[in-house]
Amino acid sequence: MSGSATTPRELDRASATPLWAQLEEDLQRRLADGAFEMAFPGEHELAGEYGVSRHTVREALRRMRASGVVDSTRGRGSSIRHAAIEQPLGALYSLFRSVEATGVEQRSKVRVLEVRRNPAVSEALGIDPDSELVFLERLRLADGEPLALDRSFLPRSVGEPLLAGVFEHTSLYGELARLTGIRLNGGREAITAVVADSPTRRLLGIKSDVAVLAVTRIGCLDGRPLEFRESLIRGDRFSLSAEWPGTAGYRVDVAGMKGSNGG
Repeated sequence: MSGSATTPRELDRASATPLWAQLEEDLQRRLADGAFEMAFPGEHELAGEYGVSRHTVREALRRMRASGVVDSTRGRGSSIRHAAIEQPLGALYSLFRSVEATGVEQRSKVRVLEVRRNPAVSEALGIDPDSELVFLERLRLADGEPLALDRSFLPRSVGEPLLAGVFEHTSLYGELARLTGIRLNGGREAITAVVADSPTRRLLGIKSDVAVLAVTRIGCLDGRPLEFRESLIRGDRFSLSAEWPGTAGYRVDVAGMKGSNGG
């Protein structure tokens, strides 16, 4: 078949290679060339494109599932499986660096960058409730696909230079260091699984059955809180990991009960 690199190629019925194997190979080629960005085709559509039986399509897709290329759910067809972004616990991390470490392009769409007041955030930072804060809201993208909705606050006395920052392809911490010389060196996080509301699901491009991790962070410099951040991260693209023992042990908080070095 003629056309762009992402269009299907005609299968060779005289070849000793089974049709399902040829089909799998061509689907892999098309994926590598950037096909199926909007949606992965269904069995019926693939059978029509390639002029093969649905049995042949199912075998090709079965092999692609086994190799981790696609996911299939009964009643919902197949979808491209994306690599999860893994983040170790117990470290002040940059989501920007975590994404790029996987070889995935990281970009951000800045939705809001302004000065505002937020008494609850100011209280969390231990400053006057009427304090002015630099507020940055970004939609974080991994290979062009929404990954997280990120909202960050810093006291204006510290973060005002960030109003001139460029965040489309760099991290907040990178711009903070570049513009102010400040490098946060500690903090704490709370991570909760939540059900995202409809506007957030639309922004993240997820369905109602996809979990979202709500991450609330206080970032500190030598013990002084300087950053308050709320992130809503797609649970199907992000995972958390931990190693122990460590200097402080492995700690789990469950419904207000605290333990350390638990099993």
